[in-house]
Amino acid sequence: MKIVEEITSFCTDKNLFPIIDKVLSGERLSFEDGIKLFNTNDILTLGKLANFKKEEKSGKYVYFVINRQINPTNICTLDCKFCAFATIDKNDPKAYEMSIDEIKAKAEYAVSQGATEVHIVGGLHPDWSFEDYLNIIKAIKQNFPNLHIKAFTAVEIDYLSSLAKLSYEETLIALKEAGLGSLPGGGAEIFAPRVRRIIAPNKIGWKKYLEIHKIAHNLGLKSTTTMLYGHVETFEERVDHMLKIRETQDETGGFTCFIPLAFQPENNDLGKKEHTSGIDDLKTIAVSRLLLDNIPHIKSYWVMLGEKIAQVALNFGADDMDGTVMEEKIAHFAGAKSPTQQQKERLVKLIKEADKIPVERDTLYNPIKIYG
Repeated sequence: MKIVEEITSFCTDKNLFPIIDKVLSGERLSFEDGIKLFNTNDILTLGKLANFKKEEKSGKYVYFVINRQINPTNICTLDCKFCAFATIDKNDPKAYEMSIDEIKAKAEYAVSQGATEVHIVGGLHPDWSFEDYLNIIKAIKQNFPNLHIKAFTAVEIDYLSSLAKLSYEETLIALKEAGLGSLPGGGAEIFAPRVRRIIAPNKIGWKKYLEIHKIAHNLGLKSTTTMLYGHVETFEERVDHMLKIRETQDETGGFTCFIPLAFQPENNDLGKKEHTSGIDDLKTIAVSRLLLDNIPHIKSYWVMLGEKIAQVALNFGADDMDGTVMEEKIAHFAGAKSPTQQQKERLVKLIKEADKIPVERDTLYNPIKIYG
């Protein structure tokens, strides 16, 4: 095969040769393979391998969606050390909570800009009831019936379940009946209990996170899934995280996309001051594509990576750039340097410059328009 000769002749790390053989023959990679991939200095061979697997799945297509983030409140009962967005103090000058009318106005603007999706995540408000959260979904669905509502992380579903005194399944059914279309993947952070005790000791663990997503999948609700990297975790803990997701996907097939989230170090209590490096970002995207052979899409999230690295990542295994977002708060509270929103024309340009074909999609990756 020409691709075999091309990659092996290019490779400068002999430890990658057995992995190259596995990848090109379609064999599933192991935990040990994942560690070798993270430890290699041969970043270009890693990129070639990941791009090969990406093009096996989606050719030269790279996807984006016209969407808007809505964060109804940043008042939260949790006190995660890595988080710069939320506050437990309702009197904090940065604390806020939106009314239903304010949320509807944001959704209305999104629709006026051609959005097909709203992405709703926020704090666990101590004074809001389950009905308050349910009414957010109902209000958007009743007023904008064609808008796909991707809302509430597994952490939020766990909290809503306790508020409503319902099982996870009953909670998700109630939300689905109100208009929920799918779940976002936030709240995964790193699954390793050691890390969670440091960065988010009060947040649900990996077993509950995956349990909630499994239940959602069995109810017909697709979801994305994430990994927050670049803080206190090890390569071993990153690989373990990915393989737990891969195992769940083997079981349900309900994850549409994996999203590596680069840690933003400002304005939080974790104490880490440096942003992730470009090499680490590209490695993480590439390893994600190679290990997660059963996840259809890998996202290059420009909000946290910045435009330049997100664009380069399209040749390191990523085939999705998220979307227009319109109003991003969570990463920017933590010091993200990217724009808070993106124009469709800019996304198309970035994708084309990476020698890929832009595809405007809906939430579930159905193509809306191909920009040839």
